[in-house]
Amino acid sequence: MLSPTLSAAPPAADLVKDVNLDTFMTDVIEASRAQPVIVDFWATWCGPCKQLTPVLEKVVLAAKGAVRLAKIDIDRNPEIAQQMGVQSVPAVFAFFQGRPVDGFNGALPESQIKAWVDRILKVTGGAKPPEGDGLGTALKQAADFLAAGDVATAQSIYVDIMDMAPDNAEAYAGFIRCILMGGDAARAEQMLKDAPPEIAKHKAMEPVRAAIELAQQAGQSGSIAELQAKLQQNAADHQARFDLAMAHYAAGDKEAAVDQLLDLIKRDRSWNEAAARKQLVKLFEAFGGADPLTIASRKRLSSILFS
Repeated sequence: MLSPTLSAAPPAADLVKDVNLDTFMTDVIEASRAQPVIVDFWATWCGPCKQLTPVLEKVVLAAKGAVRLAKIDIDRNPEIAQQMGVQSVPAVFAFFQGRPVDGFNGALPESQIKAWVDRILKVTGGAKPPEGDGLGTALKQAADFLAAGDVATAQSIYVDIMDMAPDNAEAYAGFIRCILMGGDAARAEQMLKDAPPEIAKHKAMEPVRAAIELAQQAGQSGSIAELQAKLQQNAADHQARFDLAMAHYAAGDKEAAVDQLLDLIKRDRSWNEAAARKQLVKLFEAFGGADPLTIASRKRLSSILFS
C-alpha cells in the first residue's frame, strides 16, 4: 500500500540555473513542458541586468518550485540570443510547453515582476510544488518502467493507482500508453474517446493523443524497403525520407525514425513548412519527456537548429 510522505521544495540550484547552448534544450525547452521557465538574457557589462537578475531569483525562489529561472549570458551564448531575436538586455521570456509565451525588456520593480510571474502561472496553469506523496512515487515508478520497455509492470502499477484514485489523469494516460505500446491501437483510441471530461482535458493526455495520431499515420507510411529504394535513387526525395521515418516508427524502431527526421532537418529544415521538425516534436511528446531518446534527440536537434 502506498503511504504519503512529505518533502521540501526543490533546492535553489534546481530552480535557478546558468544555461548555455548545450543545456538550453534540457533546462528550458524540455523543463518548460512540466512548468513555466523564466529565461533571463543578461550581460556582465549591463547595469540594469545587475538590478533585475537578483529580483528574478528572489521571486522564483519564493514560488517554491512553481516556476524555474534560466540565466543566459548573451556574450557567451550569442546563438541563443540571435535565435530569440534579443536586441538589448535585460530581456526576459517566459517559456511553457516548449515555446515562449510572454516576455518583457528592461529592469522592472519587484512588485511588477511578481505580478507578471503570477499572471504567467495563472495563464499556463503553473506547476504545484512537489508534495512527494506515495502516489507521485508510484507514478514515477510506472513511467520509469514504461520508458525502459517493461510494459507489463508499468501497466500493473497504473491499474493499482486507478483503483485507488480513479480520477488520476496521469495514471489513466499511462495506462493508455501501455495499451498502445502493446499493439492495440484501436483499444487505446477508444479509451481516449471514453475518457471522463476532467481527465480528457488534462495535460497528461496530450502525449497520448500524439502517440495515437502517430500510430495512425505510421500505418499509412509504406514499406521500409520501398522507401529506402526511393532514397537510393534520389537522396533529395524529402517526402520519401519523411515517410521512411514513420515506417521505422511503425516497426517499433524509434531511433531510426528520429535519425531520418533529423537528417531531413539537416538537409532542408523549412521543407513542407518545417514538417520534419514538427513531426519530431510530436515524436518527443509521444515518447515522453523522461525517455532517454527524447533527451538525447532534443540535444541533437538543438545543435542542428542553432548551428
